[in-house]
Amino acid sequence: MSPRALAPVLSLALPRRFVLARMIAVWHQRRALARLDADALADLGLSRGDALREARRPFWDLPAQ
Repeated sequence: MSPRALAPVLSLALPRRFVLARMIAVWHQRRALARLDADALADLGLSRGDALREARRPFWDLPAQ
């Protein structure tokens, strides 16, 4: 099973308050990523499209750890 497929299973093992806090943190990080300028994105090796694609992911779609 891939790490991405395991993410929902791993989230269930954590207490709900930690999962919710992580969802909120990821949501804030994605919003910040969408606000970065072209120079900052280039420093990270990302294109504007990459940043917007990540920023549009739903808050419950957590990255695998």
